[in-house]
Amino acid sequence: MGCINTKKYKKESRLKDEDEVRPSHWKKEFPSLDEDIRTKWEKEQLELKKKLILENTEEWQQKVEDDDETSGLQYIGGVDISFVKGDTRNACAALVVCKFPSLEVVYEDCTMVELTAPYIPGFLAFREADFLVERFYKLRSVHPEYLPQLVLVDGNGLLHPREFGLACHLGVLLDLPAAGVAKKLFQVDGLENDAKHKEKIDGLRKGGDTFPLVGSSGRTLGVALRSNEATKNPVYVSAGHKISLEATVTVVKKCCKHRIPEPVRQADIRSREFLRVNFKAEDSVDGEER
Repeated sequence: MGCINTKKYKKESRLKDEDEVRPSHWKKEFPSLDEDIRTKWEKEQLELKKKLILENTEEWQQKVEDDDETSGLQYIGGVDISFVKGDTRNACAALVVCKFPSLEVVYEDCTMVELTAPYIPGFLAFREADFLVERFYKLRSVHPEYLPQLVLVDGNGLLHPREFGLACHLGVLLDLPAAGVAKKLFQVDGLENDAKHKEKIDGLRKGGDTFPLVGSSGRTLGVALRSNEATKNPVYVSAGHKISLEATVTVVKKCCKHRIPEPVRQADIRSREFLRVNFKAEDSVDGEER
């Protein structure tokens, strides 16, 4: 089972100066601010990417690929951030851990967070990752026995403009295997949600069917997966860190009682319920484009 590298996270993840990041409404007053942040974050992203591993690193991963029921995979984490409807600043960050293969929830942590960094497409991790990492710190301190062997993210991994989405970013910071499962296609590297793509979706005849997401570069950035029989809309699965795409897809398939894999689905459900109970919100919404 992996462990969280606390020293590494503190060194690499924390924003050096809180004054460098401002709420999104500053954009109108300071037009160059988002571009300055984009440049800074892109440099940090590329540095973190040097640590990225896109192959199996744990014994259980190859066993899962081989459909070995004694793989040793016991716990899978799911993370999500939900916002109060109409509020892009205050949100609930959730971590859920499910026992595998039963998918029983054995741990959950929901807490309110205030996202002050602006949302810039392609840089979601700089807005959300700190809060998610903190949930793992707490898990490690109160129930280290439930530290997941794989983290599933409501978002993307390699399927990203710079092949370093939230799942990659979070996996590197935590030094844990991680993967992305997105509800919408991130249209990068020539991938488009066009008629040809929709034709391929129509070709997914049954739950478990997939087709590869091959960009103009020739790189396979992920797969579209029809996760079960009840839904025709696929999810978009991509490797994040310390796991192959093949192992990722195999695990995600086994986690899908519904369209969304259960660890992520439960994180979403419980974060929304947390907002409803504690803030009497009529509704809550998913985070930004991932």
